[in-house]
Amino acid sequence: MALRARALYDFRSENPGEISLREHEVLSLCSEQDIEGWLEGVNSRGDRGLFPASYVQVIRAPEPGPAGDGGPGAPARYANVPPGGFEPLPAAPPAAFQPLLQPQQAPPPSTFQPPGAGFPYAGGVLQPSPQQLYGGYQASQGSDDDWDDEWDDSSTVADEPGVLGSGTYPDLDGSSSAGGGAASRYRLSTRSDLSLGSRGGSAPPQHHPSGAKSSATVSRNLNRFSTFVKSGGEAFVLGEASGFVKDGDKLCVVLGPYGPEWQENPYPFQCTIDDPTKQTKFKGMKSYISYKLVPTHTQVPVHRRYKHFDWLYARLAEKFPVISVPHLPEKQATGRFEEDFISKRRKGLIWWMNHMASHPVLAQCDVFQHFLTCPISTDEKAWKQGKRKAEKDEMVGANFFLTLSTPPAAALDLQEVESKIDGFKCFTKKMDDSTLQLNHTANEFARKQVTGFKKEYQKVGQSFRGLSQAFELDQQAFSAGLNQAIAFTGDAYDAIGELFAEQPRQDLDPVMDLLALYQGHLANFPDIIHVQKGALTKVKESRRHVEEGKMEVQKADGIQDRCNRCISFATLAEIHHFHQIRVRDFKSQMQHFLQQQIIFFQKVTQKLEEALHKYDSV
Repeated sequence: MALRARALYDFRSENPGEISLREHEVLSLCSEQDIEGWLEGVNSRGDRGLFPASYVQVIRAPEPGPAGDGGPGAPARYANVPPGGFEPLPAAPPAAFQPLLQPQQAPPPSTFQPPGAGFPYAGGVLQPSPQQLYGGYQASQGSDDDWDDEWDDSSTVADEPGVLGSGTYPDLDGSSSAGGGAASRYRLSTRSDLSLGSRGGSAPPQHHPSGAKSSATVSRNLNRFSTFVKSGGEAFVLGEASGFVKDGDKLCVVLGPYGPEWQENPYPFQCTIDDPTKQTKFKGMKSYISYKLVPTHTQVPVHRRYKHFDWLYARLAEKFPVISVPHLPEKQATGRFEEDFISKRRKGLIWWMNHMASHPVLAQCDVFQHFLTCPISTDEKAWKQGKRKAEKDEMVGANFFLTLSTPPAAALDLQEVESKIDGFKCFTKKMDDSTLQLNHTANEFARKQVTGFKKEYQKVGQSFRGLSQAFELDQQAFSAGLNQAIAFTGDAYDAIGELFAEQPRQDLDPVMDLLALYQGHLANFPDIIHVQKGALTKVKESRRHVEEGKMEVQKADGIQDRCNRCISFATLAEIHHFHQIRVRDFKSQMQHFLQQQIIFFQKVTQKLEEALHKYDSV
C-alpha cells in the first residue's frame, strides 16, 4: 500500500522544489523517512516536491478486519477519503509550534534547503557550503596574505548576529547583559507583545477549534539562508529586534530634493595611498607589501597590509546589509611582488578608499576610523582592542536597523517605493551588462594596441627603411636627402608603434579599473534589493491577514511602519548615493579618457609632422 499523509496546516511554497499544501489534503509520500525535517511527496494536484514533515501526519494502514467494520473490504463513503478513514486532529499543535512564551520547547531551525537552492548533494545528504552557513562574505585566507601576524593571534570571533535572547542582547524583561542604561544609550525595541512564531524556524499557524477567533501571524521564510533572513531584515520587520543604541551609532536619513538620502558627513576627508614597500618578518621567512595611508583630517600616516583591508571589508559587509560596500581589488596567488601587480593593486585600493571616504555612513563608521588612525607598529594594544570591539559589535543583523533615524513626519508610498526599486533593479541589470561589454571591448582594444598595433606600425617602419636602403645603392648625391627622409619616416612609424603600446596605461586602464569597482557595487545590489523586497512581501501578507480579520490592525501597522520608515528609507538613500557617485566618477573618468586620447593623437601628429618637414630640404 502506498504511503500517504494528511496535511494539518496550509503551506505555501516559496522556493524551487517545494509544493504547496492545503489543510486536510491527502498526499502520496515517496518515502516516510524525512531529511532534515522535510518530506517528499505528491499533492492532490499532481505536483511533486518537498514540504515540512511537521505540517503533515502520516496515515497508518489499519489492521485488517471484517467488511462490516469499515475495513479494507468495505466501500469508501467519500471518494476523497482514504479507506482507512481520518485520524482525529490533535487538540493542539505539536510542541515545536508553541508560542514564544515557551522558547525552551522550540526545535532548532531546519538547515535543509530544497533542490535548486544551491546545495550540492553528497552521499544522499545535503551539504551547505560555508558561504551559505556563515554569510555571504568571508575574509579570504589565501596565500596572498596569511592571517598569521602577531596583531591577531588572540583575536576573537564576533558573535553570530540575529540570535535574539543571547548573552549580548537585552533580555525580554528589559534588562540587558551588555551594559546599563547610560545617558547616551537608548533602548530601542521592535518586539511585539503578540507571538510572532518560533524564533528558531518557520512556525505554522496554530490550529483553532471551530468557532474560535483565529489570530494569524506573518509567516517566516523557510529558507533561513536567504539574504533577507541573514541580514536581520526579517527579524526586524517582524518586530524581534531590541537593543541599546548609542548616540554615535545613529545613522540619519534625510529628505532631499530627490527623495531620501544619507545625511552628509559634516567633516569630509580624503585619504592617499602611497609608497608600497616590500617588508619581511620572521627573519625574512615571510614577505608582504605595506601601503602608507595618510588621511587628510589627521595628517598622520599609518601603514596597512592588504589583509588589513580584507578584514575591514568583512566587518563592514557584515554590519551594513543595505549599504553597498565597495569590493577590494582581487587577490593573486603568484607574482604578488611584481611591479606591475603592485602598481595595479595600489590603483584599485585608491579607488576603493575614494568610495569609502565619499560615503556619508561608511566614512564615519568607528571601525573605518580605527583602521585609518590607529598605528599598529607603535600602539599594538590599542589596535587589538579596536579590532575586538568591531568583531563584538552588537549593532549588526536585525539590530542594525534600530540605528536608522528617519524624518519623523515623513511617510513613503509603498507602491511608489516598489516601483522605484523595480526600476533600479532593471537599471542595475542593464548597467551590469553594459559594463561587462565595455570592459571586454576595452581589454581587447588595449591588447591590440600593446601587441597588434605596435607590431603593424613597426612593420610599416621597417618597410620604409628597406626602401631607403635600396635607394642608397643609387650613389647619386642629389638623392641622399630623399634617402634620409624616407629612413626618418620609418623611424617615426616605429615611435608611433611604441606610443600605441604605452597608451592603454594612460586611458583604457583607468577606465577598466573604474568598471571593475562598479561591477563590485552592482554585485552588491541584488542582496540589498532582496532585503527591501522581502520587507514589502511581509507588509502585503500582513495587510491580507487584516482584510481577512486574522490579524490586528495595530500589529500590521507596526510591520508596515518598520518596512516604510527604516528599510525603505535606507534603501532609497543608498540608491541615491550610488547615482551621485556614479555621475561624479564617470564624468571625471570620461573627461580624463578623452584628454589622454587628444594628447596621444597630438603626439602621433607631431611625429608625422616631423617626418614631413624632412622632405622640405630634398
